Amino acid sequence: MMRFKGNVCRFGLMMLLVATGTLADVKLPAIFGDHMVLQAGQPIAIWGMAAAGESVTVALGSDKATATAGTDGGWKVSLPARQSGTDLVLKITGKNVVEIKDVVVGEVWVCSGQSNMAMLLKGCQDGVRDSQGANFPMIRTFDVSREVNALPQSDFKGDWTVCSPETAADFSAVAFYFGRDLHSELKVPVGLINSSWAGTRIEPWTAFDSLKLIPGFEAEIAKLEPLRRGDDVLWKEYRDAMARKEQALAEVAAIETNEVLHRQMAAPDLDVSAWPEMNIPEQWEKAGLPDFDGLVWFRKEVELPAGWAGKDLVLKLGPVDEMDSAWFNEARVGGEGDFSKMIVKFWEIPRVYRIPGAAVKAGRNTLMVRVIDTGWAGGIWGAAPADMYLAPADNDADRVSVAGSWRYQVGPKLMGNAKAPVNATTPTALYNAMIHPMINYAIRGAIWYQGESNVTEKDLYTHKKRALIDSWRKAWNVGEFPFLFVQLAPFDYAHTNQFVLPELWNAQREALAIPNTGMAIITDLGNLRDIHPRRKREVGARLALWALAKTYGRDQLVYSGPLVKSAVRDGSKVKVTFDHVGSGLVAREGDAMSWFELAGTNGVFARAQAVIQGADVVVSAGTVVEPVQVRYGWAEEAEVELTNMEGMPASPFCVDVH
Repeated sequence: MMRFKGNVCRFGLMMLLVATGTLADVKLPAIFGDHMVLQAGQPIAIWGMAAAGESVTVALGSDKATATAGTDGGWKVSLPARQSGTDLVLKITGKNVVEIKDVVVGEVWVCSGQSNMAMLLKGCQDGVRDSQGANFPMIRTFDVSREVNALPQSDFKGDWTVCSPETAADFSAVAFYFGRDLHSELKVPVGLINSSWAGTRIEPWTAFDSLKLIPGFEAEIAKLEPLRRGDDVLWKEYRDAMARKEQALAEVAAIETNEVLHRQMAAPDLDVSAWPEMNIPEQWEKAGLPDFDGLVWFRKEVELPAGWAGKDLVLKLGPVDEMDSAWFNEARVGGEGDFSKMIVKFWEIPRVYRIPGAAVKAGRNTLMVRVIDTGWAGGIWGAAPADMYLAPADNDADRVSVAGSWRYQVGPKLMGNAKAPVNATTPTALYNAMIHPMINYAIRGAIWYQGESNVTEKDLYTHKKRALIDSWRKAWNVGEFPFLFVQLAPFDYAHTNQFVLPELWNAQREALAIPNTGMAIITDLGNLRDIHPRRKREVGARLALWALAKTYGRDQLVYSGPLVKSAVRDGSKVKVTFDHVGSGLVAREGDAMSWFELAGTNGVFARAQAVIQGADVVVSAGTVVEPVQVRYGWAEEAEVELTNMEGMPASPFCVDVH
């Protein structure tokens, strides 16, 4: 029987009561829904809420189990493990009957991290093409709604979606490619639960009890203690703040769906002479709306040639941060995002909208874009001015710019990230709201793409990664399940210390000492001007190789690039030995490798010559006669050239010489 403790019960059940209005009917968490994927080979836990004392029977095929709801309404059953199954029905019977259809049994993976995990398939290289061919009915995806909370919760929002050409474009690109490769190789259903949030640090994803594993984190832990102890004054402040936040969310959600109001705001005869002006493209925080999260209407009058009247046009705005709805002369022509469901992952998607000829006239026309931003930067700012324009659908060369001065009107304001008492930066807040509700749901493992927001932390990040993995494994309580992560790609972080990224690379590599972990090396996929590298197919594929080799027994696969194993001095030279050399080591540009360096007893590094000898690399520098350290790829802009013959790059490193 499921039990809740302390304030988890008080707050979690309050939210459930608000959402449902009653506990008389059997209710299940959102993770149970049509098209769901259950993990093969593990007992199947099913849980939910009902009236206290109510008998609940759960059936999946011929398997049945019964539980009685406790005094708090919680119930839970365990069904026998299944190896496979499709087109199953999960039936829950109490005072009412709930049927969940099209249930399949296969491999379930949690996909988490920050923006590079959240990045949509349609926003990455070849993503649109690959989504058009994504007819994979046995791949199912679940997007967890973005939420925060002070305490572990029992539910979140989200839905299972069958992967198809119509749905794939709006799912995490890394998760999609990872799942596609698993499904192709294993020939079983794959479930991908995407719980990610752009710009987030690692600490909010970590359960409270594991924060103590982070050195020097005592002060941050102490800040969390009063709420966890149930301090009445703080809880009143927290509830009041949450109520204000919910009210602001409701106001924005109500406007988002009010098409009558939007049509009025887009009407050509609306007097906007008193609206302030903003030069676009630009983040609105830098152009008149500092510290603002919420809803803003933007309007621009555009003069079109007489020959364009009645013709279909294409509107290109570039990316809009985060959600938008575009209108042209009172006709809605497109939009991205769904604020009511907190589906807000569209900050990097270029907006390309087709305007029907019936809405186009010669001379003055009105363009209106409603933008909602929930945190960090906001507005219409993702493109260069030259890439913002209107053009005939059949002649992209004939353009009218829409960059420059726009009028704007501010709508409801959301509680900004920094003002919320518990927000996306608060340790444990994302774990509580976006991970904890599914810890009873059986999974095979997790993939993780994060670190950009912790990039300055050197080896402390290894401790934080250990705390994160420890907390998830304790929560699921199924042992050391596989935890596969991505080493960041090169990017110019423009910090004072040019070595911050290499130091984080080293910390990520050292995290491989944690049992049953794996790391996809992507130092060959970066873009120094884009923190979100677009080649996500390779990222997902390299994560899948780790899973196939280490979790599913495909031992013949080469699943990693070279990882430094040892560095041994031989006179003034150093022999560096690697694991994961595959069929052998090779340099992309022939035998010359320019990113090896040696340091002597004075600690000063010098460029070194490096020669591949079998499975080793021999490194020497004429100015260093007694080397004590060797490093490779130790710069944010390093164009690393050492790979194995299978084409996977070596991880950067800095190690002592023995």
